Amino acid sequence: MTDRALVVVRAGALTTVQDQGRPGHAHLGVPRSGALDAPAAALVNRLVGNPPEAALLETTLNGCDVRPRSAVTVALGGAPCPVSVDGRPVAWGAPVRVPAGALLSVGTAVSGVRSYVGVSGGVTVEPVLGSRSTDLLSGLGPPPLTDGMVLPLGRPIGPHARVDVVPQPRPPVELVLRVMLGPRDDWFTAAAVHTLTTHTYRVSSASNRIGLRTEGPALERALPGELPSEGMVLGAIQVPPDGRPVVFLADHPTTGGYPVIAVTHPADLPATAQAVPGTPVRFVAVRNRTR
Repeated sequence: MTDRALVVVRAGALTTVQDQGRPGHAHLGVPRSGALDAPAAALVNRLVGNPPEAALLETTLNGCDVRPRSAVTVALGGAPCPVSVDGRPVAWGAPVRVPAGALLSVGTAVSGVRSYVGVSGGVTVEPVLGSRSTDLLSGLGPPPLTDGMVLPLGRPIGPHARVDVVPQPRPPVELVLRVMLGPRDDWFTAAAVHTLTTHTYRVSSASNRIGLRTEGPALERALPGELPSEGMVLGAIQVPPDGRPVVFLADHPTTGGYPVIAVTHPADLPATAQAVPGTPVRFVAVRNRTR
Protein backbone atom coordinates (compact mmCIF):
# COMPACT_ATOMS: atom_id res chain seq x y z
CA MET A 1 0.00 0.00 0.00
CA THR A 2 1.26 3.46 -0.87
CA ASP A 3 2.37 5.42 2.18
CA ARG A 4 0.33 8.61 1.99
CA ALA A 5 2.09 10.89 4.47
CA LEU A 6 4.18 14.04 4.86
CA VAL A 7 7.36 14.04 6.93
CA VAL A 8 8.12 17.41 8.51
CA VAL A 9 11.78 18.25 7.94
CA ARG A 10 11.64 21.88 9.10
CA ALA A 11 8.59 23.04 11.03
CA GLY A 12 9.29 26.78 10.77
CA ALA A 13 8.33 29.47 13.26
CA LEU A 14 4.72 28.30 13.56
CA THR A 15 3.08 25.87 11.18
CA THR A 16 -0.32 24.41 12.02
CA VAL A 17 -2.92 22.17 10.46
CA GLN A 18 -6.08 24.12 9.60
CA ASP A 19 -9.39 23.58 7.85
CA GLN A 20 -12.71 25.44 8.00
CA GLY A 21 -12.72 25.21 11.79
CA ARG A 22 -15.20 23.95 14.36
CA PRO A 23 -18.07 26.46 14.56
CA GLY A 24 -21.04 25.86 16.83
CA HIS A 25 -19.21 24.96 20.04
CA ALA A 26 -18.85 28.36 21.69
CA HIS A 27 -21.30 27.28 24.40
CA LEU A 28 -18.69 24.69 25.38
CA GLY A 29 -15.93 27.31 25.47
CA VAL A 30 -14.45 26.07 22.18
CA PRO A 31 -13.36 28.73 19.63
CA ARG A 32 -14.05 28.33 15.93
CA SER A 33 -10.37 28.16 14.90
CA GLY A 34 -9.67 27.35 11.21
CA ALA A 35 -7.53 29.07 8.58
CA LEU A 36 -7.15 32.79 9.26
CA ASP A 37 -7.06 33.60 5.54
CA ALA A 38 -10.01 31.42 4.54
CA PRO A 39 -10.14 32.53 0.87
CA ALA A 40 -6.46 31.66 0.39
CA ALA A 41 -6.97 28.25 2.01
CA ALA A 42 -10.01 27.53 -0.17
CA LEU A 43 -8.10 28.50 -3.31
CA VAL A 44 -5.12 26.20 -2.73
CA ASN A 45 -7.48 23.31 -1.95
CA ARG A 46 -9.24 23.97 -5.24
CA LEU A 47 -5.92 24.07 -7.09
CA VAL A 48 -4.93 20.59 -5.89
CA GLY A 49 -8.41 19.08 -6.41
CA ASN A 50 -9.45 18.94 -2.75
CA PRO A 51 -12.90 19.80 -1.40
CA PRO A 52 -13.10 23.13 0.49
CA GLU A 53 -13.19 21.39 3.87
CA ALA A 54 -9.87 19.55 3.40
CA ALA A 55 -7.16 20.27 5.98
CA LEU A 56 -3.92 21.95 4.92
CA LEU A 57 -0.88 23.66 6.43
CA GLU A 58 -0.80 27.29 7.58
CA THR A 59 2.76 28.61 7.91
CA THR A 60 3.88 31.79 9.68
CA LEU A 61 6.55 34.09 8.22
CA ASN A 62 9.35 31.64 7.43
CA GLY A 63 7.55 28.67 5.88
CA CYS A 64 8.43 25.02 6.36
CA ASP A 65 10.04 22.04 4.62
CA VAL A 66 8.19 18.74 4.13
CA ARG A 67 8.93 15.47 2.34
CA PRO A 68 6.04 13.39 0.95
CA ARG A 69 6.39 9.61 1.13
CA SER A 70 4.40 9.27 -2.10
CA ALA A 71 3.95 11.54 -5.10
CA VAL A 72 1.55 14.43 -4.39
CA THR A 73 0.28 17.60 -5.99
CA VAL A 74 0.75 20.74 -3.91
CA ALA A 75 -0.17 24.41 -4.25
CA LEU A 76 0.89 27.50 -2.30
CA GLY A 77 -1.24 30.56 -1.58
CA GLY A 78 -1.71 33.37 0.91
CA ALA A 79 1.54 35.22 1.59
CA PRO A 80 3.81 35.08 -1.50
CA CYS A 81 7.02 33.13 -0.88
CA PRO A 82 9.70 31.22 -2.78
CA VAL A 83 8.92 27.53 -3.34
CA SER A 84 11.29 24.79 -4.45
CA VAL A 85 11.36 21.02 -4.93
CA ASP A 86 14.76 19.46 -4.21
CA GLY A 87 16.29 22.91 -4.60
CA ARG A 88 14.65 23.63 -7.97
CA PRO A 89 12.35 26.69 -7.96
CA VAL A 90 8.71 25.94 -8.79
CA ALA A 91 5.60 28.05 -9.20
CA TRP A 92 3.74 29.72 -6.35
CA GLY A 93 -0.04 29.90 -6.81
CA ALA A 94 -0.21 26.92 -9.15
CA PRO A 95 -0.45 23.10 -8.89
CA VAL A 96 3.00 21.50 -8.63
CA ARG A 97 3.80 17.80 -8.71
CA VAL A 98 6.20 16.67 -5.97
CA PRO A 99 7.71 13.17 -6.40
CA ALA A 100 7.89 10.69 -3.55
CA GLY A 101 10.84 11.48 -1.29
CA ALA A 102 11.48 14.94 -2.75
CA LEU A 103 11.90 17.91 -0.45
CA LEU A 104 9.27 20.62 -0.76
CA SER A 105 10.69 23.86 0.64
CA VAL A 106 8.33 26.73 1.47
CA GLY A 107 10.46 29.83 2.01
CA THR A 108 10.12 33.05 3.95
CA ALA A 109 7.17 35.25 2.99
CA VAL A 110 8.27 38.16 0.82
CA SER A 111 5.14 40.03 1.92
CA GLY A 112 2.31 39.13 4.25
CA VAL A 113 2.49 36.69 7.16
CA ARG A 114 0.77 33.35 6.48
CA SER A 115 1.23 30.99 3.55
CA TYR A 116 -1.02 28.00 2.88
CA VAL A 117 0.21 24.62 1.64
CA GLY A 118 -2.50 22.51 0.04
CA VAL A 119 -1.69 18.85 -0.63
CA SER A 120 -3.75 16.49 -2.79
CA GLY A 121 -5.87 14.30 -0.52
CA GLY A 122 -5.61 16.75 2.38
CA VAL A 123 -4.02 16.27 5.79
CA THR A 124 -6.00 13.59 7.61
CA VAL A 125 -5.00 13.90 11.25
CA GLU A 126 -7.71 12.76 13.66
CA PRO A 127 -10.56 15.29 13.80
CA VAL A 128 -11.68 16.78 17.12
CA LEU A 129 -15.27 18.04 17.34
CA GLY A 130 -15.53 17.70 13.57
CA SER A 131 -12.39 19.63 12.68
CA ARG A 132 -8.70 18.93 12.15
CA SER A 133 -7.71 22.51 13.00
CA THR A 134 -5.04 23.34 15.55
CA ASP A 135 -6.50 25.66 18.20
CA LEU A 136 -3.70 27.53 19.95
CA LEU A 137 -5.97 28.84 22.73
CA SER A 138 -7.72 25.66 23.88
CA GLY A 139 -5.10 23.16 22.70
CA LEU A 140 -7.65 21.15 20.72
CA GLY A 141 -6.59 19.49 17.48
CA PRO A 142 -3.08 18.47 16.49
CA PRO A 143 -0.16 20.34 18.06
CA PRO A 144 1.83 22.82 15.95
CA LEU A 145 4.25 21.04 13.66
CA THR A 146 7.64 19.95 14.97
CA ASP A 147 10.65 18.58 13.11
CA GLY A 148 10.23 14.87 12.43
CA MET A 149 6.43 14.83 12.76
CA VAL A 150 4.60 12.61 10.27
CA LEU A 151 1.24 13.82 8.93
CA PRO A 152 -1.12 11.33 7.26
CA LEU A 153 -2.65 12.26 3.89
CA GLY A 154 -5.93 11.21 2.32
CA ARG A 155 -6.50 9.83 -1.15
CA PRO A 156 -6.92 12.42 -3.92
CA ILE A 157 -10.57 12.93 -4.81
CA GLY A 158 -10.40 14.95 -8.02
CA PRO A 159 -7.86 16.17 -10.57
CA HIS A 160 -5.89 19.32 -9.87
CA ALA A 161 -6.89 22.56 -11.57
CA ARG A 162 -5.65 23.00 -15.13
CA VAL A 163 -4.10 26.42 -14.75
CA ASP A 164 -0.60 27.85 -14.97
CA VAL A 165 -1.04 30.36 -12.16
CA VAL A 166 -3.99 32.12 -10.49
CA PRO A 167 -4.28 35.73 -9.27
CA GLN A 168 -4.49 36.25 -5.53
CA PRO A 169 -4.97 39.41 -3.44
CA ARG A 170 -1.71 40.90 -2.27
CA PRO A 171 -1.15 41.43 1.48
CA PRO A 172 -2.55 44.76 2.65
CA VAL A 173 -0.44 47.90 2.56
CA GLU A 174 -3.13 49.44 4.75
CA LEU A 175 -5.71 47.43 6.69
CA VAL A 176 -9.16 49.03 6.42
CA LEU A 177 -11.71 47.34 8.67
CA ARG A 178 -15.40 48.18 8.49
CA VAL A 179 -16.88 48.02 11.97
CA MET A 180 -20.31 48.16 13.54
CA LEU A 181 -20.26 50.03 16.84
CA GLY A 182 -21.43 48.20 19.93
CA PRO A 183 -22.51 46.39 21.90
CA ARG A 184 -20.48 48.22 24.58
CA ASP A 185 -19.52 51.48 22.87
CA ASP A 186 -21.47 53.27 25.63
CA TRP A 187 -18.69 52.23 28.02
CA PHE A 188 -16.41 54.70 26.21
CA THR A 189 -16.42 58.46 25.92
CA ALA A 190 -17.67 60.10 22.72
CA ALA A 191 -14.10 61.25 22.15
CA ALA A 192 -12.88 57.63 22.34
CA VAL A 193 -15.40 56.47 19.75
CA HIS A 194 -14.34 59.35 17.51
CA THR A 195 -10.69 58.40 18.01
CA LEU A 196 -11.34 54.78 17.04
CA THR A 197 -12.99 55.74 13.77
CA THR A 198 -10.77 58.65 12.73
CA HIS A 199 -7.22 57.83 13.84
CA THR A 200 -4.78 55.40 12.25
CA TYR A 201 -3.50 52.51 14.37
CA ARG A 202 -0.74 50.06 13.51
CA VAL A 203 -0.52 46.27 13.77
CA SER A 204 1.43 45.22 16.86
CA SER A 205 4.12 42.54 16.77
CA ALA A 206 2.23 40.90 19.65
CA SER A 207 -0.56 39.87 17.26
CA ASN A 208 -1.30 36.16 16.77
CA ARG A 209 -4.08 33.76 15.79
CA ILE A 210 -6.04 34.77 18.89
CA GLY A 211 -6.17 38.47 18.13
CA LEU A 212 -4.74 41.29 16.08
CA ARG A 213 -3.33 43.74 18.61
CA THR A 214 -2.88 47.39 17.72
CA GLU A 215 -0.62 50.29 18.64
CA GLY A 216 -2.00 53.81 18.74
CA PRO A 217 -4.05 56.21 20.86
CA ALA A 218 -5.66 54.69 23.96
CA LEU A 219 -9.46 54.75 24.14
CA GLU A 220 -10.83 56.50 27.22
CA ARG A 221 -13.49 54.73 29.23
CA ALA A 222 -16.69 56.46 30.36
CA LEU A 223 -17.50 53.71 32.85
CA PRO A 224 -15.03 52.26 35.37
CA GLY A 225 -14.70 48.63 36.38
CA GLU A 226 -15.22 45.53 34.31
CA LEU A 227 -18.20 43.69 32.87
CA PRO A 228 -19.30 40.28 34.02
CA SER A 229 -17.89 37.79 31.55
CA GLU A 230 -19.99 37.68 28.38
CA GLY A 231 -19.90 35.96 25.01
CA MET A 232 -17.36 37.02 22.40
CA VAL A 233 -17.70 36.67 18.63
CA LEU A 234 -15.26 36.47 15.76
CA GLY A 235 -14.20 40.00 14.81
CA ALA A 236 -15.13 41.55 18.17
CA ILE A 237 -12.96 44.57 18.99
CA GLN A 238 -12.21 44.28 22.68
CA VAL A 239 -10.49 47.04 24.60
CA PRO A 240 -8.24 45.84 27.48
CA PRO A 241 -7.04 48.14 30.29
CA ASP A 242 -4.26 49.68 28.16
CA GLY A 243 -6.97 51.16 25.90
CA ARG A 244 -5.59 49.71 22.63
CA PRO A 245 -8.13 47.82 20.50
CA VAL A 246 -7.71 44.08 19.93
CA VAL A 247 -9.52 42.43 16.99
CA PHE A 248 -10.50 38.86 17.92
CA LEU A 249 -9.49 36.26 15.32
CA ALA A 250 -10.09 32.52 14.83
CA ASP A 251 -8.64 31.24 18.12
CA HIS A 252 -10.24 33.96 20.29
CA PRO A 253 -11.72 33.20 23.72
CA THR A 254 -15.46 32.61 23.69
CA THR A 255 -16.08 34.83 26.72
CA GLY A 256 -14.45 37.96 28.16
CA GLY A 257 -14.91 40.78 30.63
CA TYR A 258 -13.37 43.70 28.76
CA PRO A 259 -15.88 45.83 26.82
CA VAL A 260 -16.35 45.33 23.08
CA ILE A 261 -16.52 48.73 21.41
CA ALA A 262 -17.32 47.39 17.92
CA VAL A 263 -17.43 44.28 15.73
CA THR A 264 -15.51 43.88 12.47
CA HIS A 265 -17.32 43.07 9.23
CA PRO A 266 -16.63 39.35 8.50
CA ALA A 267 -15.55 40.03 4.91
CA ASP A 268 -12.66 42.19 6.14
CA LEU A 269 -11.16 39.61 8.51
CA PRO A 270 -9.11 37.52 6.02
CA ALA A 271 -6.83 40.49 5.33
CA THR A 272 -5.86 40.59 9.02
CA ALA A 273 -4.09 37.26 8.53
CA GLN A 274 -1.59 38.92 6.18
CA ALA A 275 -1.04 42.26 7.94
CA VAL A 276 2.60 42.44 9.05
CA PRO A 277 3.58 44.34 12.21
CA GLY A 278 3.57 48.08 11.52
CA THR A 279 0.80 47.91 8.91
CA PRO A 280 -1.54 50.93 9.28
CA VAL A 281 -5.04 50.03 10.51
CA ARG A 282 -8.14 52.16 10.03
CA PHE A 283 -11.52 51.38 11.60
CA VAL A 284 -14.40 52.67 9.48
CA ALA A 285 -17.83 52.77 11.14
CA VAL A 286 -20.79 51.44 9.15
CA ARG A 287 -24.43 51.27 10.21
CA ASN A 288 -25.00 47.66 9.25
CA ARG A 289 -23.44 44.82 7.29
CA THR A 290 -22.72 45.52 3.67
CA ARG A 291 -21.45 43.11 1.06
